[in-house]
Amino acid sequence: MEIKFKRLRMKGRISQEIVDQIQQAIIDGRLKPGDTLPSELKLKDIFGSSRGTIREALRILEQKGLVDVKVGVSGGAVVKAIDTKKTAESLSLLIQYQRVSINHVAEFRQSVEGQVAGLAAKRATAKDIRHLKALLAQAKSLLEQREIDWHGLIRADIQVHIAIAEIAKNPIFTAVLQMVHENIMGYYERFSIKNERLLTENYRDLCAIVEAIEHGKAIDAASLSQDHVRRSWGYLKRSQRKQRENPLRG
Repeated sequence: MEIKFKRLRMKGRISQEIVDQIQQAIIDGRLKPGDTLPSELKLKDIFGSSRGTIREALRILEQKGLVDVKVGVSGGAVVKAIDTKKTAESLSLLIQYQRVSINHVAEFRQSVEGQVAGLAAKRATAKDIRHLKALLAQAKSLLEQREIDWHGLIRADIQVHIAIAEIAKNPIFTAVLQMVHENIMGYYERFSIKNERLLTENYRDLCAIVEAIEHGKAIDAASLSQDHVRRSWGYLKRSQRKQRENPLRG
C-alpha cells in the first residue's frame, strides 16, 4: 500500500516537516519494520523539496534509529523496529560523564522496580512463573559450575529483572528498565563481576522475589525487590570507593 504524504507548505526547517510526517507514519503503523521508503527522487517529488533536504531528513531519521539508510543501486531507507538502543546509548553517555551517578540509578531502581514487582505479583500467569523459574534454574546452573561464567551470571540476573517488568504488562516499565539494566551491566563488570558472594546473594534475592510473585504477594514482592536493589548497589558503592582508594588493584 502506498503511503500518502502531504506536500510541503511551510518555510524554514523543511526537513523537519518531512521527518515529522515519516515518523508519524511509522508510529501509526502505516510504515512497518522492513518497509522501504520511496527513493530520494520520488520523495523529492512527493514533498516538493530539494534532494538535499530529503537527504537531511533521512539522516535525521537514521540518527533517531527509525530507518536504516543503505547506499548503492539496490539501496534506500528501510524502516527499523523501534527499540531502546538509541536512548540507552544516551543514558550510557550521561553515566560516563557523571551526570547520572550510580546513586541516581539506584534510587530510580529501588522505587520503580519495587512497584514493578508488586504489579507482577498481581498479574503473573502460570506461564509467566514457569518462565521466571526457568531463568532462575539457568542462573543456578551458572553459579554451580566449576569455572563460573561471571558474564553469563550477570546477564541471567538482568534477564530475570526484565522478565518481571514484562509480567507487569506495562511497556513503559519494560522499555525503561531494559535501557537502565543494559547500562548497569558495565558497572557490575567493572566492580563486582567476580564476586561470588554478591552474585549468590543476588540469586537468593531473586528466588525470594519470584516466590512472592508466584503466590501473589504484591507487598512482599515490592519490599524484597527494593531490599535487593539496596543491598546490591550498596556493595557496588563500596567496591567503587575501594577501587578509587587503591587504583592499582582495579
